[in-house]
Amino acid sequence: MIAAVISLTGHDFIDVADLDRKQLRQILDRAHAIKAGRWSERPLGGRHIAMLFQKPSHRTRVSFEVGIARLGGSTTTLTENDVQLGVRESVSDAARVLDRYVDGVVARLRSHEDLVRLADASEKPVINGLTDRSHPCQVLADLMTIEEVRGDLRAQHVVYIGDGNNIATSLIEASALSGFALTVISPPGHQPPASVLERARSIDSGTHTVALTDDITNLDGATAIYTDVWTSMGQEREQQARRKAFMRYQVNQAVMDMAPNAVFMHCLPAHRGEEVTDEVIDGPRSVVFQQAGNRLYAQMALMSEIFGEGVARAQGAGQ
Repeated sequence: MIAAVISLTGHDFIDVADLDRKQLRQILDRAHAIKAGRWSERPLGGRHIAMLFQKPSHRTRVSFEVGIARLGGSTTTLTENDVQLGVRESVSDAARVLDRYVDGVVARLRSHEDLVRLADASEKPVINGLTDRSHPCQVLADLMTIEEVRGDLRAQHVVYIGDGNNIATSLIEASALSGFALTVISPPGHQPPASVLERARSIDSGTHTVALTDDITNLDGATAIYTDVWTSMGQEREQQARRKAFMRYQVNQAVMDMAPNAVFMHCLPAHRGEEVTDEVIDGPRSVVFQQAGNRLYAQMALMSEIFGEGVARAQGAGQ
């Protein structure tokens, strides 16, 4: 049976919370279908996507460029030196210019506010490749990975250990949409913003809760342990203070031993010896490279939904 299509055509994708439950399920089903070879359409044929990067990129750039090519499209990659948002020209002016050339934009920016301005001024779809507030494409790949290795998302308990950063934000929103339990363990002063938690509660009509704690032993029932770097790009001046604050939040073998049924997750790149030890990230329960690989399929699924026009869905996807 072919699933009903919930159209995302022409929409921006700024945060996980921009989706509803059916749209999220639709993207994940198609991502699994693409990876399994059950879906191979080329909805980006004849379309050109601008890649606008203020920050260095490895996984985001390669996975999007390869994904766009496999979907039949082409790309132009623009660095901060090419488009100096808010310096050479305003964000809105840059958006209006790009509208005349391309069919959509993937933007990896420092400021989430700049991304929102770009999307508001653009008539073409804008996809968030990363900002200081959220990393939604990464978390789409994370959800896909969890389903591959653990099954039904609603049966999972993800424990995120570290800074209440863009990964934490997107995990919180994904938890509210897909129903997995989430515990966020952060040092005092580094927990996710209250506004993120409020938005998550609004997604789930106030019934969904995220457990916040600074106790790294609070791992009961964990099926996935997730961490990220202690110092993100742009926070280098805080590096020493952050190392001191996060020192006892390292995911090492002792932590993994407290959660014997959990896989280990990381969005990469990892600062080995800081937030995670070699023993864990290279260990048998680590799925970090599976996560990285799934960026390709999750983003292809997302773009096929945004740029597709009534493309037939895969038979049996998600079944």
